[in-house]
Amino acid sequence: MPHVRRRLETAYAADPSAVRLALGESLALEAQPDGSFAGPLSGTTGLALRVTVAANSHVTFEAASEGKIPYFGWFVNLLRQIEARRELRYTAARVDAAVRSEAEPEPPRRLSLLPPVIFTSEQTARLAAIAVVAAAASFCGALFTQNGDAVTDTFHRSDADLGWALAISRVGVLVSLIAAGLADRFGRRRTLLICVAGAAIANGVTAVAPTFDVFTVAQLFTRAFVNAVLVIAGLAAVEEAPEGARAFALSMFGLAFGLGFALSVILLPLADLGANGWRIAFAASALVVLLIPSLRRHLQETARYERVEARVDKRGRVREVFDRQYGMRFLLLGLAAFLTNIFQAPSSQLANRYLHHEHHFSNSQVALFRSVTAGVPGIIGVLLGGRLSESRGRRPVTIIGLVIASGFQMMFFLSGGVWLWITPTIAIVAALAGGLALGALDTELFPTEVRGTSNGFLLVCGVFGSAVGLIVATNIKSSVGGLGTAIALCGIAPLIAACFVVPRLPETADRPLDDISPTELGTDD
Repeated sequence: MPHVRRRLETAYAADPSAVRLALGESLALEAQPDGSFAGPLSGTTGLALRVTVAANSHVTFEAASEGKIPYFGWFVNLLRQIEARRELRYTAARVDAAVRSEAEPEPPRRLSLLPPVIFTSEQTARLAAIAVVAAAASFCGALFTQNGDAVTDTFHRSDADLGWALAISRVGVLVSLIAAGLADRFGRRRTLLICVAGAAIANGVTAVAPTFDVFTVAQLFTRAFVNAVLVIAGLAAVEEAPEGARAFALSMFGLAFGLGFALSVILLPLADLGANGWRIAFAASALVVLLIPSLRRHLQETARYERVEARVDKRGRVREVFDRQYGMRFLLLGLAAFLTNIFQAPSSQLANRYLHHEHHFSNSQVALFRSVTAGVPGIIGVLLGGRLSESRGRRPVTIIGLVIASGFQMMFFLSGGVWLWITPTIAIVAALAGGLALGALDTELFPTEVRGTSNGFLLVCGVFGSAVGLIVATNIKSSVGGLGTAIALCGIAPLIAACFVVPRLPETADRPLDDISPTELGTDD
């Protein structure tokens, strides 16, 4: 049954046969037994077009969509309604130009929220389920970042203790690496379901942790499962995308990720309710486990993985990640992940503590700050990154994004007053645009049968960089004049990555995924 339907009626001063001829020639529509014409609408959200011509040359244009989209159907249908209105007007204008033997009108400018190429209803439904997984995992994983200061106050721990806890929680990357490898061997879907459930359960344990040590161990497992979900779900989003829309798919994935982060910010004021107010947010995140039955129904294995599974026996082989064909790619991407996370981790995870201690923000004020500087700017950054990555290329967007983001975020930790609000707003737009482009490279530069394994190892590189950055920032603050200065100094690392590492990576925009990283067709070692 159609889930979006929109009509446009118009009349032409021409014979009905001339109108029908114009429909066939200008729109390449097929004549139907009932005398109407049908075919795909020229837009990109999978709308079908049906045109009926009456005896008086009165023409009815009707756009409709088929197939139910889980979870985000309301959002997809809103986009379809917007596109249907624009495309029906354009279609009517094309027919009018054909009837008058005039030049075709210019097509309407594509909106940033619309994909650059056509997504089928099945592809849209699969991406929607992946997006829900991303939002759930992001929510579970962001709570430590948002509530770190409240947690250390409850357990009477210092900045250095928080830095070590954040670093130790990253040891869970070993679990993430195993999970990513299993995604190559046993599929994306099964691994994602297990990891989402694991993250929710670990946060349930966190909510009742009696000591800081128990809290840290529980968050080690949360971080492990969340990282695995984000790696596997990210590559699944790319694998499900049609050619020419891989960065767009990642931008939708990024928006869902931001939704989960936003939920953690919304719940941050709970930490002001008392010494244990932060436990409420962690307990709420444990309810994510209730999504598992629904996800089992809607989350499908990626079509690309299914094709590879049917013809490639050896998948997830570690040596292929480091062989002559892909070894240099891995070295460069791993170094980029290490350097960028030296700054990204302390910048994001210690920002709340910096605002609390050096600018005397309350948790409610931090929530407002995060909403203003990362809410709408974050959406802009993700959409901008997806669009520019497709039109301008992954490398330039990554380089420019890293330079601008690092520079302005360093200024944030060294400034005050109104600049405290302006600099992170600019930084988040650039960081998300550049990060999305770099994430596309991480996924595209390896073949399907080792894509999970390779990205698992890249995650290890990034987590190692995170641990280094957190330990350095929290232990040198007394030597350099404060936590803000210590974090800012870590910003030198991503600038090095932007100038000397990313330019050496191959460009992947406008190239088919199987040409960039060919899938092995044989089954021999």
